[in-house]
Amino acid sequence: MRDASPQTIYLKDYTPFGFAVEDVHLTFDLAPSATRVTSRIRFAPNPEATDQTFFLHGENLSLLSARIDGETVKPTITDDGLTCEVPNVPFTWEAEVQIDPAANTALEGLYQSGGMYCTQCEAEGFRKITYYPDRPDVMSTFTVRINGPHPVLLSNGNPVATGDGWAEWHDPWPKPAYLFALVAGELIAHRDTFTTMEGRKVDLALYVRPGDEGKCAFGMQALKDSMTWDEDVYGRAYDLDVFNIVAVDDFNMGAMENKGLNIFNASAVLASPETSTDGNFERIEAIIAHEYFHNWTGNRITCRDWFQLCLKEGLTVFRDSQFTSDMRSAPVKRISDVIDLRARQFPEDQGPLAHPVRPESFQEINNFYTATVYEKGAEVIRMLKILVGDEAYTQALDLYFDRHDGQACTIEDWLHVFEDTTGRDLTQFKRWYSQAGTPHVSVEDSFDNGTYTLTFRQHTPPSTATPDPQPQVIPVAVGLLAADGTEAMGTQVLELTEAEQRFSFPGLEAKPVPSILRGFSAPVVLKHDADHAFLLAHDTDPFNRWEAARSLGKASLLNAVTEGTPPEQSWLDGVAGALTDETLDPAYRAYTLALPGQSQLAADLHNAGQTPDPDALWAAHEAHRQALADRLDDALPGLFASHQVDAPYAPTAGQSGTRALGNAVLALLTRQDGGDAAQAQFDTATNMTQQLSALAYLIRAGRGDAALAKFEAQWQHDRLVMDKWFGLQVMEAKPDDAADTATALTKHPDFNWKNPNRFRATLGSFAAHHAGFHAKDGSGYTLLADWLITLDPVNPQTTARMCAAFQTWRRYDAIRQSMISRELARIADTPGLSRDTTEMITRIRDA
Repeated sequence: MRDASPQTIYLKDYTPFGFAVEDVHLTFDLAPSATRVTSRIRFAPNPEATDQTFFLHGENLSLLSARIDGETVKPTITDDGLTCEVPNVPFTWEAEVQIDPAANTALEGLYQSGGMYCTQCEAEGFRKITYYPDRPDVMSTFTVRINGPHPVLLSNGNPVATGDGWAEWHDPWPKPAYLFALVAGELIAHRDTFTTMEGRKVDLALYVRPGDEGKCAFGMQALKDSMTWDEDVYGRAYDLDVFNIVAVDDFNMGAMENKGLNIFNASAVLASPETSTDGNFERIEAIIAHEYFHNWTGNRITCRDWFQLCLKEGLTVFRDSQFTSDMRSAPVKRISDVIDLRARQFPEDQGPLAHPVRPESFQEINNFYTATVYEKGAEVIRMLKILVGDEAYTQALDLYFDRHDGQACTIEDWLHVFEDTTGRDLTQFKRWYSQAGTPHVSVEDSFDNGTYTLTFRQHTPPSTATPDPQPQVIPVAVGLLAADGTEAMGTQVLELTEAEQRFSFPGLEAKPVPSILRGFSAPVVLKHDADHAFLLAHDTDPFNRWEAARSLGKASLLNAVTEGTPPEQSWLDGVAGALTDETLDPAYRAYTLALPGQSQLAADLHNAGQTPDPDALWAAHEAHRQALADRLDDALPGLFASHQVDAPYAPTAGQSGTRALGNAVLALLTRQDGGDAAQAQFDTATNMTQQLSALAYLIRAGRGDAALAKFEAQWQHDRLVMDKWFGLQVMEAKPDDAADTATALTKHPDFNWKNPNRFRATLGSFAAHHAGFHAKDGSGYTLLADWLITLDPVNPQTTARMCAAFQTWRRYDAIRQSMISRELARIADTPGLSRDTTEMITRIRDA
């Protein structure tokens, strides 16, 4: 067992490994509790290394034998790996180890899921398979032989040979160990082919367990669309003879980009109209694209060390966002991304888990697969593209691929290609990678003799991670609107580089209405006394028009909580106007109806020096939804009827948008008719989007018991649909019932707490229920803490990530803080607590 209080690892201490790995041969003799792994690795001294200590990582391994150039050796073994005396010339290392996949509940390394063998090696799982320098800057070609009585035996690269009970694979592209993959089991292949722009025919296969064959077609088409898009937009063609995807039930992440053999959480690849919602289809399309795009931005060019994680993840998230924007609606995708950023990343930046996009230190790298690295990392790429322009961005990416193909790189390597392409000095821009926190940008304006002036001030609140933040480069896209709603000035990008800056716009006949931060051009908190009602009615920028509706709703909600005022008419009228505007995309109008989340409102209150009351926030949300339903009462039946899809189901942007708006209207209509329309939709639904939405609204209306029972009877055979059933009951519970509902579900016969999907569906949904989790009696805190303590010995990675539910604890009143503090102490004092969870709890408590 590893030390639960490990030393901190620092970026500044990086040194290259003392040896190059020239070639790796692995042989697996599979057995559930006694798999043997034989490695034959060719090492050579690294002349660039200052330390040539021969250390190989290894955890939970039984070493059976070790040899150097055929001679038996006896290395020194610790819990973390082994050291050995080696010659100062090239040599061959051979070792045989035994591992226990069946007992590997942490789902890192080689483990079993439903009788199937699979691997997860990112970030440091390969060291649980065999002794190896398990670090991303050590790259080599791999040849793998798998021996086992399974009809399907897969690994990275291209198939070399196969026989009865064995298969051999060779990956010709050098890769780090975190990209290694192996799968063995009874699987069914959904096959297709793709011809690259270079004329190479690639065999494609999506492997699933028997019974899931009917859920593969969409995922396969998404893969082919991704391959085409990456060729068309980035000029990147696939580089192996085969590309395989495997669906796995037990998986800590969404998916993994292993070279040529992507392993997916089943929820992120399996889809059918009957079992998957429109949101599931879009998520699957995006995740398949993300993992495929990693083939170049992550695999062919990888990270020098784990501090550079954003190099591959931020860039690839940005690329998959571009893909979804092109495949669907760019404005809707941008709104969706910003909602997610504000809900997940902004709290990270504002709390005890704050860290830069490129951290300076870590104890457990698994804890840094965060929204800051992924989503904020993508926003940094987006800003860079805005600053240099589309053409220069394309030129820089071409140079990046040409210069660094086959290398393990750093953020400095990435920025240098932009400096070399554009001649810009990106020293100040680099602060986006080194400073934690969300910049706050305030704006004041003035108008004098035809000249309009905007004064910007930027300030990033200090944090433990960045105690003295400096001004950053912030691209602010600005447009000016005339009094009649026409454009007085089209969008211009202003570059903020100082704490305070002024920009003037002469030659105007009258004072304009500014539209600031169009397209959400930078991940900042904007403070501006804007005319939101005017912008909602007239702004030509789709994002800022939606933002105006959100700002009106936010102001109305906060006033309701702090002043006890009713929902404001400007918000009601503005949303009603947007809802009935048939020129707008239905999906866009559905987003306009949505209110800011209660957790985000709590953050706004806290930032304003007030203590949020979760019950008051929930009540304000309910009052506003009811007021909107009342405001639209006469129009709701017609709006609902006119936004139904009569054609056969297709997960297209057009159909999905229509259903999104129809279901958003149904939520309001349910408040007026008591659930009659929702019941009718539930009874006649032919796809999961309509069935699940209707079920949610029936629960809200207090009519959910019969529908829940019917849904369970219909879908109890489908584990992914049942995840929805578990999660929906918790999410739709009233605050006083949320903890009891979650507790009851954990006692359900189908609650498998060792399965990450089921655990997240139930306890993750509960942690996201703001008022329910923060119940006055502290029952929510105790419930989650109990389960985290239970899960930690089995799956530390999932446990640690769920600890983030407590990260905002200092926002709340003294009584709640005291109760959370007690639960954090109880988790921290648990004997044998993993170092994953220890680090998270320590950071949350100490900040």
